Amino acid sequence: MAERSILITGCSSGIGYDAALGLRERGWRVFASCRKEADCARLRGEGFESPRLDYADEESIEAALGEVLEATGGKLDALFNNGAYALPGAVEDLPRAALREIFETNLFGYHDLARRVIPAMRRQGHGRILNCSSVLGFAALKWRGAYNSTKFALEGLTDTLRLEMRDTPIRVILINPGPITTKIRENSIPHFEKWIDWEHSSRADEYRGGLMKRLYEKRGPDRFELPPSAVTRKVIAALESPNPKARYLVTTPTYAMWYLRRILPTRMLDRILAKG
Repeated sequence: MAERSILITGCSSGIGYDAALGLRERGWRVFASCRKEADCARLRGEGFESPRLDYADEESIEAALGEVLEATGGKLDALFNNGAYALPGAVEDLPRAALREIFETNLFGYHDLARRVIPAMRRQGHGRILNCSSVLGFAALKWRGAYNSTKFALEGLTDTLRLEMRDTPIRVILINPGPITTKIRENSIPHFEKWIDWEHSSRADEYRGGLMKRLYEKRGPDRFELPPSAVTRKVIAALESPNPKARYLVTTPTYAMWYLRRILPTRMLDRILAKG
């Protein structure tokens, strides 16, 4: 069997790093990209090919993909769009510029990279594009409006691309994790501190009594939290199944929300989500 190749973004830790390790073990040629050059250097030290790719930087996207395609002779079997970040805070406290910035990374970067990959996949006659969404791509939770909105948008864009690719051998797939052990909470702190003026918010007491504690205090795993390897198993299924699903759910809360949003009236579902 010819060696299969994949470009994975957001590989500095968490889901991306675990997927890179898991797929390399299965014989894939993994291009494990990161936003920071220091992380890329560390992964190169571990034997990975690691181009620097920052979703918010169009030139880095072009350069990284160019590096990958040059290394593979113009071919790429799969893309796993994974890198993203969170920006906690009430919707009424989100400046326009904050939303613009998070959309650059969590949506526009995914789109830019995918559309640049598609011509190569068309030429070779096959390919798979996996977009990492979330349970928050179809079930919103309070204080997560910025992240919710990027993932809801990603769901719509990915669904449309999947429909448009039906007449091609390119498969477009959503991965929907729930609570996974990653650094997303601690990585969100600089974005929160940059954009959210919580002390002057009408919800300052709510921040002080809830969000600040959850954001800054180190805690053990949530009740239903799973390790990144749970996502890697679904990624492998999406890549290696001869007839992959359109969507792969990960963790019990994700399955529960997928089911409840289809059977419950909106007001009843809101009562459940408002508690969470």
